[in-house]
Amino acid sequence: MTRDGIAGLICLALSIAMLVLIRGLPQSSFVPIGPDFYPRIVLIIMAVLSVMLIASDLWRQRKHATAAAAGAEPAPEKRNYRLVGITFVVFAGYVALLPLVGYRVATFLFMAALQAMMEPPRNARRWAVVLISALATTAISYVVFDNLLSVLLPRGSWTGW
Repeated sequence: MTRDGIAGLICLALSIAMLVLIRGLPQSSFVPIGPDFYPRIVLIIMAVLSVMLIASDLWRQRKHATAAAAGAEPAPEKRNYRLVGITFVVFAGYVALLPLVGYRVATFLFMAALQAMMEPPRNARRWAVVLISALATTAISYVVFDNLLSVLLPRGSWTGW
């Protein structure tokens, strides 16, 4: 098992342990959703993603073992540290823009920039896909958090919304 599989096992163990711990939180008599609702969702997602990481690692190990048994040398994975650095810079820009332009504008710009950095669009059609998916992501997340969950999202000091 590689580092990915070990990390998946650790995250799975942590998520299960924390799921057990949040069962003891007292229920609120004022609202139907208790204090354990959001942590439970996050921990369940974390557990599912951990299982997927473990399965992916095991599948990759099996694939490499099959290739080695056939006498083929597996190609080394190409690592793109430059892209990781660019992602951190784009995220830092998002965090810096949030209080200035607000959630909606900053999230749209973040999603569009991140998609364009990950896979640069080569034509107008691909740019349209980037912009539409950034707009849809921003709109859906805004409706879910602001309207459905009543989470106060940052308003921009420059834009007022």
